[in-house]
Amino acid sequence: MKQYDIVIVGGGPAGLAAAIKAKEEGIDNILILERDNKLGGILNQCIHNGFGLHTFKEELTGPEYAERFINKAKELKIPYKLNTMVIDMTEDKKITAVNDVDGILQIEAKAIILAMGCRERPRGAINIPGSRCAGIYSAGTAQKFVNIEGYMPGKEVVILGSGDIGLIMARRMTFEGAKVKAVVELMPYSGGLKRNIVQCLDDYGIPLKLAHTVTDIKGKDRVEGITICKVDENRRPIEGTEEFISCDTLLLSVGLVPENDLSKKAGVKLSNITSGAFVNESLQTNIEGVFSCGNVLHVHDLVDNVTTESMAAGINSAKYVKGKKFVNEGIEMIATGGVRYTVPACINPENVEKAVDVRFRVGDVFENSYVSVYFDDIREMHIKKRILTPGEMETVKITEEMLDKYTECKKITIKVEGE
Repeated sequence: MKQYDIVIVGGGPAGLAAAIKAKEEGIDNILILERDNKLGGILNQCIHNGFGLHTFKEELTGPEYAERFINKAKELKIPYKLNTMVIDMTEDKKITAVNDVDGILQIEAKAIILAMGCRERPRGAINIPGSRCAGIYSAGTAQKFVNIEGYMPGKEVVILGSGDIGLIMARRMTFEGAKVKAVVELMPYSGGLKRNIVQCLDDYGIPLKLAHTVTDIKGKDRVEGITICKVDENRRPIEGTEEFISCDTLLLSVGLVPENDLSKKAGVKLSNITSGAFVNESLQTNIEGVFSCGNVLHVHDLVDNVTTESMAAGINSAKYVKGKKFVNEGIEMIATGGVRYTVPACINPENVEKAVDVRFRVGDVFENSYVSVYFDDIREMHIKKRILTPGEMETVKITEEMLDKYTECKKITIKVEGE
């Protein structure tokens, strides 16, 4: 059994940032395990620009952003194994992996960083009725076909779901000569960033049909068209609002789910809301020495935030290897009043240096509202927000000074208030 100080599962933007930071903190015995044939993760197929505005203060494509971290990892001589699938992980930090060179690998780690990213929710998870014909793809699969393989999924396209991948693929398919007839969204608001709605739909005259869903798929061998309906406040189709749209392709952008099958095997406690791990301020899970970051923790809107979070995981895992213990007990974080969840789920003031970023998403659209932070029953922060949407992640900083001010605090509550 091979032994390492830190093993990072996943060689995408989260895993690379965590590995680089751990190395810079003085940990040399590191290994990255990546199941794909190259480092970089999903960024390799995201050839559009818009990445790196926060991290590098310039606009990069996905592959360019990934390349900077890949080059840095190679410069630091951080070992990695490609085409390597991790098939098991235990609570005592033993990993079983397999590849075609080493066969079965048995690895023991002092610390593990989970950075497996997320996967797309498939058709089967949303129960769309209709025939099982060709021409139905997840948006990410279509993106890989077009950007990596050089294949066009179809010529007349409807996209179900207005998450960022769906919005970006609406523009990408248009660039390649396809006709995108509509983007259909179940909710009364878009699930993507506002800038993507403007740059990917509005700029190309692609209609966005909110509060609609697909109720039927027509076609025997290939998709011939789909039926959409308006939905009521309970998201149920309204009779008499059916509309048939002829198309040969349906792309699904109906949500992302953190890839936590391995985490479950090891006994990592997961959130029912994010499907990611419960972590403390140091991004440690309920298992001592196992950290989680990036989209496997909770789905991010910006890769720059993935990088920041993962760097923190790298620093804290290095501290753990050097002997620091991160106790999971601390001040409980409460999400209420329109806030769906918070990451972290608890904060131990002893481990906070300067400040900790608390990230969260809201469950509805709020205009001209306030994000309020309460230490027990005392409101410490009251931040005016012109608009809050579920598609955009929000962040508040809990500072060391605040924690020193409320030394007896038992819970920190984040909520949306009208005034």
